[in-house]
Amino acid sequence: MAARRRFGSVRRRESGRYQVRYYGPDGMRRAVPETFARKGDAERCLALIEAQMVRGEWIDPDRANVTVTDYAERWITQRPNLRPRTVALYQWHLRKHITPYIGRVPLGKLSTAIVREWRSRLLDAGVSLSGTAKAYRLLRAVLTTAVKEDEILSKNPCRIPGADQEDTPERPVLTLEQVFELAEKMPQRYRPMILLASFGSLRWGEVAALQRQDLDLVVSRRKVGRREQLVVERATVSVRRTYTEVRGQGMVLGPPKSRAGSRTVSLPEVVVPALLDHLGEYVGPESDALVFTADNGKPIWRGNFNKLVDWKGAVESVGVPGLHFHDLRHTGNTLAARTGASLADLMARMGHDSSQAAMIYQHKSREADRAIAQALDAEVAKLERAQNSTRRQARRRRTDPA
Repeated sequence: MAARRRFGSVRRRESGRYQVRYYGPDGMRRAVPETFARKGDAERCLALIEAQMVRGEWIDPDRANVTVTDYAERWITQRPNLRPRTVALYQWHLRKHITPYIGRVPLGKLSTAIVREWRSRLLDAGVSLSGTAKAYRLLRAVLTTAVKEDEILSKNPCRIPGADQEDTPERPVLTLEQVFELAEKMPQRYRPMILLASFGSLRWGEVAALQRQDLDLVVSRRKVGRREQLVVERATVSVRRTYTEVRGQGMVLGPPKSRAGSRTVSLPEVVVPALLDHLGEYVGPESDALVFTADNGKPIWRGNFNKLVDWKGAVESVGVPGLHFHDLRHTGNTLAARTGASLADLMARMGHDSSQAAMIYQHKSREADRAIAQALDAEVAKLERAQNSTRRQARRRRTDPA
């Protein structure tokens, strides 16, 4: 007499094919959707299900029937602390690059082979390597939640080496001379924006959202011999908020990009006179008055700025065609790194997330941060001495032709 099966059952249906049935951990009876031509294949399927339950890897097949699009849409709306622009970007990638290809595939049917084919189709359709990598990273993040938090999948099918990498060219870095030259190419109203983004390592949205109260500029005048000099006692900019441009919503004011994004940055003295002049001429007296606005007093849209200042012509004239405004922050980060500052100090100045220790150290790095600003001042002074020397030599050649 055959031994009674301890787990599940295999029965032969009228069609002659074999069906697998079993009880899940929740006590519900289930049947494997597909049937098998041979009884041995059905028994192997049942043994695999039993082994998955023993190892705690069994996934309820009913829960895995949710489609990629439905699950991803819920994932985007339910993720905590996503910025409005990030939500809009995720929804765009889902709508444009994921849903048309694999949106109707149930999560439980998604495999690495299907993901590989999807990525190949994106590239064949002309989607850039950068855009494809962004869509892949979104899908991987969505499926990671399905594995680790919701336990709908036993493993993430996004397992393609290098698929998350973008082949982006290195962005240009301006010299100190080019920073000042570019600022001079701007209308007077916008020159300090170039200096702040470059020497303060600020993002566009951070610059656009600055208020009068965010600038702490303390100066005094002292006589040195017969001349009166402006002495900078303190010069900092505090990043407390940022503007994000969201399609359909306009300019959305919110917190910085990350916790580390909320920071106070020391500024080199060279930018202070321009900032003081700007505050006096273009900024209202209220503490919450925006530092930089369009002529109508409203916040500046990123796209409008290019037209307001003829950005394309300005960057071409200083020898860096194709320069983006964000490259000014990249320039500032590079200049700061060249001063020999420690990694923790640089992370704090740039507003980058790092380890918890670096986050704590952010509050202890004011002295080192000021040293970065002073080092930048020294670099500017060196540039000015070289320029003055060149001018003196030119004058001597004109007065002494022999």
